Amino acid sequence: MGLCNLCGNDSRNISSFLGVCKKCIIEKENDSLFYIRKAHQISRIRFDLPEKPPKSKGGVKCTVCGNECVIGQNEKGYCGLREKVGQTLSYGPQIASLEFYHDPLPTNCVADWVCAGGTGSGYPEFAYFSGPEYGYKNLAVFFRACSFNCLFCQNWHFRLPTPKKVIVTTDELSMAIDDKTSCVCFFGGDPSCQLPYAISFSNLAIKKKKGKILRICFETNGYMNPGLLDSAFNLSLKTGGCIKFDLKAYDRKIHMALTGRENHLTLRNFAFVAEKFKLRPEPPPVVASTLIIPGYVEEDEIANIAKFIAKINPDIPYAILAYYPHFYMNDLPLVSTNLAEKCLHAAKNEGLKRVRIGNVHLLC
Repeated sequence: MGLCNLCGNDSRNISSFLGVCKKCIIEKENDSLFYIRKAHQISRIRFDLPEKPPKSKGGVKCTVCGNECVIGQNEKGYCGLREKVGQTLSYGPQIASLEFYHDPLPTNCVADWVCAGGTGSGYPEFAYFSGPEYGYKNLAVFFRACSFNCLFCQNWHFRLPTPKKVIVTTDELSMAIDDKTSCVCFFGGDPSCQLPYAISFSNLAIKKKKGKILRICFETNGYMNPGLLDSAFNLSLKTGGCIKFDLKAYDRKIHMALTGRENHLTLRNFAFVAEKFKLRPEPPPVVASTLIIPGYVEEDEIANIAKFIAKINPDIPYAILAYYPHFYMNDLPLVSTNLAEKCLHAAKNEGLKRVRIGNVHLLC
C-alpha cells in the first residue's frame, strides 16, 4: 500500500516509489515536483543515464527527438545512446542499437484489430489476403533507447547490458526481409531516438521488395522531431502501415510525473498526423492507445484523451490497455474489469467510434 508524502493518503493506488498521489500531483504541483524529480533521478542513476537532457556549452546539438540534447565531451544524451564523436554524434541513418525478430501474422500488435496484417483491411493494395495474413510475418525492430523515462515501463530490460549483438547496420537488418515479410514494425524503447535509421532502413527494405507489399509501422510515444515524423508518416501512408501513438496521459502534470517529460510535443505531433487520417482511412494510418494505470490514468484521463482525438477525427482507432505491475511502479494493482469498462465507456462517450480494450487477459 502506497503513502502520499504530501497529503498522507494511503492507498493501494499510490505508487510508493513515486510517493505522491494523483490529486497532489495536480493540485500541489510545486510541492510534488520534489518527489517526482527524486524518483526519476534514482531510476536513471541505476542505469547510468543522465538525470536530464544535457545542454552543454560548446556541445553538439541532437535534433532527433524532443529532448534536443546538447551533448558535450564524455556525455550521453538523455536517451543514453548518443555521444559526441569529434564534432558529430554517434549513431545515425546507417547504424542503430536494436534487436529484431520475426513474428508470425497476425501478431499481438496494438493495431492488429484494424491493420492490414491482422484483418486484411486495404486488400488487395496493402494486404495479401482479405483476412488475416496467415503464413506471412512481421519484422519486429526493437530500438534500445527511449526519449522518455516511464516509471511503469513494460520493456525496461532494454536498459540492461546484453551479450547479444545489438549494433546493427541497415544492410545487416535488410537481410531479414524475405518473400514472407509483409510488414515492419519499429518499437522499443522508442523509435523517436533513432528515427533517421528507421527511415533509411525502410526505404532500403521497400526497394528490396521490388513493388511487393511491405507495410511500414511505428509504435511510439510521439516525442520526435516533427520533420522526421512527417517522413515516417509518409512511409506508413504509402505502404499501408500505420503510426501507433502511445498517449500516456493528457494532463501535463500527470504525464511529467509518470514519464519524466511533458507531453506538449507528443500531442502536437499526434494532431499533425491525425489531421492527415482522411488521406487513407483504410487501413487506418494513425492509431492511438493508452495504458490504464490504477490511481493515475483512469477514466477521467481516458475521457480527455478521447475528446482530444475525437475533435480531430472520431474514426481514429483507440485501444485502451490494461496495466501490469512492472518496473518502479510494481506495487500498483491489476486493472479491474469494472475500471476498464468505465474507461471504455468514457472514451465512447466522447465520440470515438472505434474503441476497444486491448488486453482483457490482464484484467482482474
